[in-house]
Amino acid sequence: MQGESAEGTAVRLPGVPVRWHEESGVPATRPYPWPRRAAGALLGGCTALTGLLYLAVPGALSLPFVLWPRTRPRVLALLSAGARRLTGLERIRRSVFFGDVFPAHHASDRDVLRYLAARTGAGALSAGVLALLGYGAVLAGLLAVGVVRDPTDWRGLLPQALLGGVLLFLDLQGLVSLNALDARLARDHFGPSERELLERRIDELAASRAGVLRAVDAERRRIERDLHDGVQQRLVALGMLLGRARRNRTPEQADSLLRQAHRASQEVLTELREVAWRVYPSALDDLGLEEALGGVAQRCGIPLHIEFGLSQPLPRPVETAAYFVVCEAVTNAAKHSGATRIRVSVGGDGSRVSVSVQDNGGGGADPLGGGLSGLRSRMDALDGRLYVDSPCGGPTTITAELPCA
Repeated sequence: MQGESAEGTAVRLPGVPVRWHEESGVPATRPYPWPRRAAGALLGGCTALTGLLYLAVPGALSLPFVLWPRTRPRVLALLSAGARRLTGLERIRRSVFFGDVFPAHHASDRDVLRYLAARTGAGALSAGVLALLGYGAVLAGLLAVGVVRDPTDWRGLLPQALLGGVLLFLDLQGLVSLNALDARLARDHFGPSERELLERRIDELAASRAGVLRAVDAERRRIERDLHDGVQQRLVALGMLLGRARRNRTPEQADSLLRQAHRASQEVLTELREVAWRVYPSALDDLGLEEALGGVAQRCGIPLHIEFGLSQPLPRPVETAAYFVVCEAVTNAAKHSGATRIRVSVGGDGSRVSVSVQDNGGGGADPLGGGLSGLRSRMDALDGRLYVDSPCGGPTTITAELPCA
């Protein structure tokens, strides 16, 4: 699309290059298979022993110098230099075996040493739990061999088997909890902290609120402009026609003026109805989103195909936002893109709804276009996302994703 509300090529709003989990600071990718993650946990136990050795030997030897204020900064710098290498290995381990990708940042020396100490403790405990698991597996194997050799003694081994099952459950639960602790320690050190996430969320809400206020103000100005430049001027012209018809004494001329006034009144009603539809479509309340989009297709001067795949009704704010996404995109395609065909697709899985509008126009876009800025504010207010792909030469695709909760 071109003109007022077209956007540039493949703009994601608001934006990080990849889709990040706001809670974890890592990309929203599928988790790696459990054998790979198990290998990563096993390797984490080995790296924890390396960290424990580093803290036990160089750390213990440098403790007297750390206590002396004059040598403390230099010794801490030397200790943190080695600790940074070990934490770098931990970052690589989390990336290779767990798929975590954290934003680059520089931690202080104390934070590095603090993370290494916490990670070493958790990793050493994980190594101990893994050792107990291996020891339990050996005992289970010996128990199974005993049962095979003497099947008549299985009743005496039943209490041992029950106790082993309980210990196995506790062992596995401990591994899961320690793995979660390892992930949390890595997230707190390598990724944004909870305070940073909270500040980021506050900034997003403040920006969203300001965007909504700007969008409401722009909408009011647009409505006033439509009424002043369109409906009001037509009503003035209608009043002039009726005044001329009343003053005219020739029946033929009066009849001609009345016919013109009747046509003008029909045009005023049509334009007033269009303004009312742009403010808020009553069909959303009466018939729902699907029928309201059908009305958009009827009023569109370009062939418009709608694929509606929602089986459940949407929350009212989400339904309204989805409707205006389609209206704005279709209007811009008809006015600016030179398209001859438009395709609208609406679908969702119960938790999110996706609205896609694609036209075969010439593409090209202004990322700061005014029309889509209003849509962007609507999406931000509902924690939604707006994606625009409009390369030069087309086609243009506008996709909005909104949470239904």
